[in-house]
Amino acid sequence: MPFSTTPLNDGNKIPQIAFGTGSVNKGKDMTDQVEQAIEAGFSHIDTAHYYANEYSVGNAIRESGLKREDIYITTKFFSGISIEDSAQKSLEELGTSYLDLYLVHFPEVLGDDVARSWAKFEKIKADGIARSIGVSNHYVKDLQKLLENAKVVPAVNQIAFHPYNYETNKPTLELCAKHGIVVEGFSPLTSITKFPGGPVDKPVQAAADRLGITPAQVLLAWVKSKGVVIVTTSSKRERLDEYMAVGDLPELLPEEIAAIEEAGAQGPPSTLLQLDKKRILPLAGLSAIALFLRYAL
Repeated sequence: MPFSTTPLNDGNKIPQIAFGTGSVNKGKDMTDQVEQAIEAGFSHIDTAHYYANEYSVGNAIRESGLKREDIYITTKFFSGISIEDSAQKSLEELGTSYLDLYLVHFPEVLGDDVARSWAKFEKIKADGIARSIGVSNHYVKDLQKLLENAKVVPAVNQIAFHPYNYETNKPTLELCAKHGIVVEGFSPLTSITKFPGGPVDKPVQAAADRLGITPAQVLLAWVKSKGVVIVTTSSKRERLDEYMAVGDLPELLPEEIAAIEEAGAQGPPSTLLQLDKKRILPLAGLSAIALFLRYAL
């Protein structure tokens, strides 16, 4: 069946696939790309203050002619200004009166007093600035710390998600499931874009051959099979059509899913990691390598 929506623990719903505007798109005018994504069928657009492209995202949404309720907007708080001011700035940049989902971009940006900072997110939800609030790049210890004093449980946790980090993500997935937190997965195509030639390639290609689809579609189908919301991107319309078609594909067989996960548990083919400096270096005081291993793999 086509991509639909997933219910959140606060009574709202989130589309099962999103067009992401981060990664190589940081700081770029995303008007044309977001317009193209909307034309391809994406109704969920994911951006962030840190991406420095909220204005162009909002411009594309305005130019689409869609009613506000027909588009789902996610953005994220990073740092530099207060949580309240950042949320208002995002509203202004995006040209909207409310956010569908407002996320904490990294646990570190909440500072030492996590309870006090999260309470500000709870007020943002209570005031209707954001209909849902959640987190990004949070793992077990981060979530446990936040949940200790949270009055509102995060609705979403957005993390890197692909076969090569699935095994290490399991404790986080289990904790999210326990609290009804929906997981969103970005970088779902990592195994073929960053680590081609690895053990995951064989079972992915086998499933692709059986179904007559592409390896990318197999990987997105695998993410979908785990109940994880997909966050993906491309500047090419044919790729976007390819990704959206996954919603209409037959489900992967249980043995195909298991084979992909068993291959993923073997790890990527190389330990020579390429650091995303633009993304990591602003988080002063933390090891760049440690952050890359935590947030990107």
